[in-house]
Amino acid sequence: MFDLIPIGHVSSPLTDLEDAPKQGREGAPDAWLVFEPEFEDGLRDLRAGDEILVLTWLDRGDRSALRVHPRDDASAPLRGVFSTRSADRPNPVGIHRVRIIAVESPLRFKVSDLEALDSTPIIDIKPVLDPRQER
Repeated sequence: MFDLIPIGHVSSPLTDLEDAPKQGREGAPDAWLVFEPEFEDGLRDLRAGDEILVLTWLDRGDRSALRVHPRDDASAPLRGVFSTRSADRPNPVGIHRVRIIAVESPLRFKVSDLEALDSTPIIDIKPVLDPRQER
């Protein structure tokens, strides 16, 4: 067994799943990543302009789902959840590629293209690496 510790949460105008785009680049509003104070030292090297992968816990997903209609389109054939990006899955980990557009404080980053709902827990972030780059 293992524990996931949220490192922060999303602050977004998106509050209703029905209003959220399926992917961030489909019209998601700017949002904020708000981190817990004990993680400040780990955030110190992130800057405006950086692209990052935000891993979230999609806490409103249906954890019993194993098959879904892709993009919630009832006319689409059912598919196994592991071949989709659906939030409905046994372990609802979301992955979101975003760009940091502002750093308001060491614990608050404004990002673009984040389709996660307000108050969604953040479980990790990672840099987007250029194929020639390592960190």
